Amino acid sequence: MAGSRLPRQLFLQGVAAVFMFAFASLYTQIPGLYGPEGILPARRTLRPQGKGRWQQLWETPTLLWEAPRLGLDTAQGLELLSLLGALVALGALLLSPLRHPVIYLLLWAAYLSACQVGQVFLYFQWDSLLLETGFLAVLVAPLRPASHRKEAPQGRQAGALPHEDLPFWLVRWLLFRLMFASGVVKLTSRCPAWWGLTALTYHYETQCLPTPAAWFAHHLPVWLHKLSVVATFLIEIAVPPLFFAPIRRLRLAAFYSQVLLQVLIIITGNYNFFNLMTLVLTTALLDDQHLAAEPGHGSRKKTATSWPKALLATLSLLLELAVYGLLAYGTVHYFGLEVDWQQRTIHSRTTFTFHQFSQWLKTLTLPTVWLGVASLVWELLSALWRWTQVRGWLRKLSAVVQLSLVGTATVALFLISLVPYSYVEPGTHGRLWTGAHRLFGAVEHLQLANSYGLFRRMTGLGGRPEVVLEGSYDGHHWTEIEFMYKPGNLSRPPPVVVPHQPRLDWQMWFAALGPHTHSPWFTSLVLRLLQGKEPEPSGQVSLPQAAAHLRPSPALQVLVLPAWGAGWWRRQWVEEFFPSVSLGDPTLETLLRQFGLQEKSPPRTRSANSTLAQALHWTRSQLSPLEAPALLWGLLMAVGAVRFVQALLAPCSLRSSPLAPVSGEKRRPASQKDSGAASEQATAAPNPCSSSSRTTRRKK
Repeated sequence: MAGSRLPRQLFLQGVAAVFMFAFASLYTQIPGLYGPEGILPARRTLRPQGKGRWQQLWETPTLLWEAPRLGLDTAQGLELLSLLGALVALGALLLSPLRHPVIYLLLWAAYLSACQVGQVFLYFQWDSLLLETGFLAVLVAPLRPASHRKEAPQGRQAGALPHEDLPFWLVRWLLFRLMFASGVVKLTSRCPAWWGLTALTYHYETQCLPTPAAWFAHHLPVWLHKLSVVATFLIEIAVPPLFFAPIRRLRLAAFYSQVLLQVLIIITGNYNFFNLMTLVLTTALLDDQHLAAEPGHGSRKKTATSWPKALLATLSLLLELAVYGLLAYGTVHYFGLEVDWQQRTIHSRTTFTFHQFSQWLKTLTLPTVWLGVASLVWELLSALWRWTQVRGWLRKLSAVVQLSLVGTATVALFLISLVPYSYVEPGTHGRLWTGAHRLFGAVEHLQLANSYGLFRRMTGLGGRPEVVLEGSYDGHHWTEIEFMYKPGNLSRPPPVVVPHQPRLDWQMWFAALGPHTHSPWFTSLVLRLLQGKEPEPSGQVSLPQAAAHLRPSPALQVLVLPAWGAGWWRRQWVEEFFPSVSLGDPTLETLLRQFGLQEKSPPRTRSANSTLAQALHWTRSQLSPLEAPALLWGLLMAVGAVRFVQALLAPCSLRSSPLAPVSGEKRRPASQKDSGAASEQATAAPNPCSSSSRTTRRKK
């Protein structure tokens, strides 16, 4: 199997980029969501209970306990954490020495700290996925930069340690759990749209924040929508076991299928950094040989090989073709694919029942666990074999200590992950080793392993429910309060905001799926709007000044994508979502008291005397005029510009890549003929920064 140094570096850079987007996006929304006058003030979440400092930190693991020591309140501490997190992640993205375990541990701790006070606005699966992935990055990151290592035969580095590939396997296992569970829950939920293969005929218009491309995707033929659902089941359920295939071409095919699915989702929906995070996880399916352009690779293919190797290659090809054939047959059989040549369509239908699928899942879930066990054992044995190749007793001793520590951590995290993974099938969950349950229960609050399941049920089968707020000065004339990102204005196309996540807009979508009592925070939003407080400093909503009355939702309205006409949306009145209230209204006071949202004590005055508080206030004043998507895209463009400059200033480092393979097992001095050929190549392709390095190598 080829090495994984380049994929690991790509993974670490991707994790840093996602952390940067997540922290920057959260920073822009802190005052409106968690400030003293925000919807859910963060100060309410951290109230000392008279416990010891370390016990308090273990039960509620957040660095924000230390904010008062810096002269900051909880919201200001959250701003500081978000700013530092974004800057540290930016540094790790641009500078390889900063891709260190300590850096990723700080990023993970900072985001975990934010999630402890984030309440309902940080209860999303992508936040849990980022925490789990960020902790894996702590194990994957090398203790010393790869540039300080010498090249060894067969493409491995002399300084490479036996355990380095081991934690990266956990990334592949996480990707498997994410995709397999996401496919399974669509069918175990008994959602008629998924079982009828009609989910995508509703999805594009009823998802949280569609993009303009979703309008066009919505108007594709129904048969193509149904075929796309079949492809989704194939990619999410049938393909993930190939992540552990011993044949690299099967793993690469699985990689490109996952990338295709994620790119299509990004084009048609604003899912912030979620799909970007999934793309980062797919790097675990790659290897150095696939990512690096190896010189002379074609000539090596032409050399004669022994008959055992030729036989093995033939068997691998036959097995690969058998897998593709089995996938094709299973797809056609279980989804009844038929080609209608006259109408030029492909008909599809689900040919199995819920009972049959449940039995299949009960039979298959435990073998997938054993598949993970077998793959992990192989990785452990491979690491042990690499340890036997280490020369020198001191290096051997150091390597075995590190291998023992990393191996133990890898096995422990795998056991922990089995508990949330087994939620997809209750029978398997009850048959797990009790030690795994105890281990998971001990660290569950750290979110080291989580359960996943995307789009469990398709909502909006009868149309898209959308909460619309209206404000009034006199109680008679009402003005709609428009949000910046969620659908509202019928003539405005859906915006593209990825990788930003407007968390209030997302929660408004969830609020519309049920009564307002299922979303207690909505009452707090009503109160802040009545008080004239905008939920966002950058203008998340447009509120009439000095509104004396507010009618938050005169109706629960349905917005659907139009099949024709001048507008992007059309809508109709359904029902009242929230009673009409004003400041001091008994109904509003009752709801605030019922949900525990009343102010029991006035908020403390924000510290303005400390230098740190003043610096935070100045930073906020400089960045607040920028809309959040513009800020994130600006960061992305800055990273691209810096990378471009780095590539221009260091062309020699790109050409002398440490991944270049070394033919032969021993280094032999070059013959005069080879030296002459090398000098001719150097003359034909001059490089201003490589002449000295070539001279040095010839002297050596």
